[in-house]
Amino acid sequence: MHIRKYDAGFSRRQFLERTAKGIVAAGVLQPLWPLIANAQDTSKAYPEELQSIDAYTKGKVKTGDIVDAGNVDIVKDLLDPITYKQIKEMGRRIKIVKTATDPLVLNSNKYLEATVRNAGKAKFDAKGNVVTQDGKRWIGGNPFPNAKTGEEVYGNLSLSWGRNDVGFYALRDCDISPSGEVAYKYDFCWVEQNVAGLISDPNKPYLEGFDDMLRFQTVFFSSPNDVRGTSFLSNHFYDQSKFPDLFGYLPAFKRERRFPTNQRFEPLVPGLTLFLSDAWHAGDPMLTWGNYKIVDTKPHLAAAGSNWNGDRPGWEPEVHGGPKGISFYQYEYELKPEVLVIESEPTGYPRAPVGKRRTYVDVRNMQGLVSNTYDRRGELWKLVEAPYGRYEKNGKSVKDGNGETVWSVQSCMAHDIQSNRLSRFYMAEEIGGGYKPGWNNGSLYEQFLTIQAIRRLGSS
Repeated sequence: MHIRKYDAGFSRRQFLERTAKGIVAAGVLQPLWPLIANAQDTSKAYPEELQSIDAYTKGKVKTGDIVDAGNVDIVKDLLDPITYKQIKEMGRRIKIVKTATDPLVLNSNKYLEATVRNAGKAKFDAKGNVVTQDGKRWIGGNPFPNAKTGEEVYGNLSLSWGRNDVGFYALRDCDISPSGEVAYKYDFCWVEQNVAGLISDPNKPYLEGFDDMLRFQTVFFSSPNDVRGTSFLSNHFYDQSKFPDLFGYLPAFKRERRFPTNQRFEPLVPGLTLFLSDAWHAGDPMLTWGNYKIVDTKPHLAAAGSNWNGDRPGWEPEVHGGPKGISFYQYEYELKPEVLVIESEPTGYPRAPVGKRRTYVDVRNMQGLVSNTYDRRGELWKLVEAPYGRYEKNGKSVKDGNGETVWSVQSCMAHDIQSNRLSRFYMAEEIGGGYKPGWNNGSLYEQFLTIQAIRRLGSS
C-alpha cells in the first residue's frame, strides 16, 4: 500500500495547529520568505494540495472550471461567507485558473525590491507606529514581509495602500439596486501620493517638506453633471493614532468644508456602498482600529492577478448574475496556498456602524484579498473585494513612470448584503473629463492634493 506523506488534510491540520498555538510561519514544506527574497518559485514551499484545486478537491473541481451554485459547496471552506452567499444564492460565478507561483508576478517589482532591500529594518515604536530600527519613518516595501502578528500584517497594508508612490486611478462605477438594476453611474478619480516609504528611488524614501505625513489622497467625481466637481481630500499623518484631516468641496455650495471623522463610514455620494474606511481594507489609520488578531490560517479561493481587461474595449470587465444579469464582475480565481484571516475592531470610532472586520491576506505578498465587515450586532454586513495584478494581457500592457509594467488594483466590488446594494467599479482606459489612469509619473500634490486643488476641481 502506498502511503502519501502529505495527504489531503495535512496542510489544514498544520494551519489549525499553528493558529491554535499562535504560531505564524509562512510556508509548509519550507519557509516562504527566503524563496520570495531570492525570486524563486513559491511552489517549493507548499504541497500539491495547496497549489492545485484539482488536488485539493480530488478532481471534483478542476482548473478551468466555473464554480456556481451547483458545485460551490465543494469549495465552501475555501471562500469567505459573503462570496459563498453570492455564488450560492445570487447567481455569481467564478472561473478557476492556475495558481501563480512567480514572485515577480505576485508583486510590484519596485515594491518587492524595496521589501527585500529593507527586510529586518522595521519595528514598532512605543506608540505602535512602524519605524526603522533607528526610529525614522519607514523607508519602503513591506515592513514585515514575514509577519507574525495581526499588527504586523496591518502595518504592511496601511503604509502603502496601492504599492506605488503615486497613483492616479480613473474609475467607472455602477451602483446596483436590490432589484438588480443600475441605480447610479459615476466616473471618479482616486488620487494618492505617499510621502514616506517611497520605492522609486532607494536613496529618496521621503518627499521633502512633509516630515509628519504619510500620504495625501483625493477622490473627485467627473460625471454625471449633478455631482461633477464634488471632491474630498484626506491628509494622512504618519502617526497612525491621529485621525486624517478630511475636507470636501461641494459645487452646489461653492465652498469647501471640513468633515467629522465619522464621515469615513458614510457614502460620499448617493448609492455608493464603498466608504473611505473600506478602501484597500485599511482606509483608516491602523492605530484608530485595534484588537488585531489572527483568527485563521487557511488555503483560500480569491481573485487572481489576471483580472485586468486591457484586451477589452475601455478595459471594461464582463458582468453577470443578480436579478438582471449585471450585478457581478466575471473574475478569475486561483487557489491561494496560505491566507491569514485578520480580525480587527474600530476602537477609535465610538459611533462606527462597524463592529468588526475580517480581512483575508495572501502571505505571498501581504496583500489584502477580500474583507467582510460585521455590524455592531455581529451580523454580516459588507464585502469589499479587489483583484490586484499586472496590467498585461494578450500582448497589451501598461507601463508606469519608472518604465515598469504596472502592478495595481484592477477593479473593486463592495456589496452591502443587508440592503443588497452593490457598487462595482473598474480601472477604465478613460473616463468623463478625459481623465486616464497613471502611476509614478511625478508629483500630483499641487494639481490634485491640496484644498486649493479640490476647490479648483470643483469650480472648473
